[in-house]
Amino acid sequence: VQLQASGGGLVQAGGSLRLSCTISGRTLSTYAMGWFRQAPGKEREFVAGISSSGRTTRYADSVKGRFTISRDNSKNTVYLQMNSLKQEDTAVYYCAADAAAYATGDYMRYNYWGQGTQVTVSS
Repeated sequence: VQLQASGGGLVQAGGSLRLSCTISGRTLSTYAMGWFRQAPGKEREFVAGISSSGRTTRYADSVKGRFTISRDNSKNTVYLQMNSLKQEDTAVYYCAADAAAYATGDYMRYNYWGQGTQVTVSS
């Protein structure tokens, strides 16, 4: 199983970005998916997760109301729409797959990881 994340970049505070993560080697619908991020000098933290069916989502408090996770199983792709970006959102963002029905915030549960995509929010 391989995950390919894309869509990161440089954006001004208040702007938007949409990250994508495409899975290959297996069918996306088998996995709950999560987005995590890691800023320099900080631990990896959970951002958002979505169940394998797409019916259940969860978010870190820091991104609730600003970020939206979604998935298109027919395209084997999961998305993270990020609006109203803040400087503190600057990090490398990783997508991850968990062979379970529901997403968890525990990064140890995830079986597969993408390579990460850099998001930089300027003032």
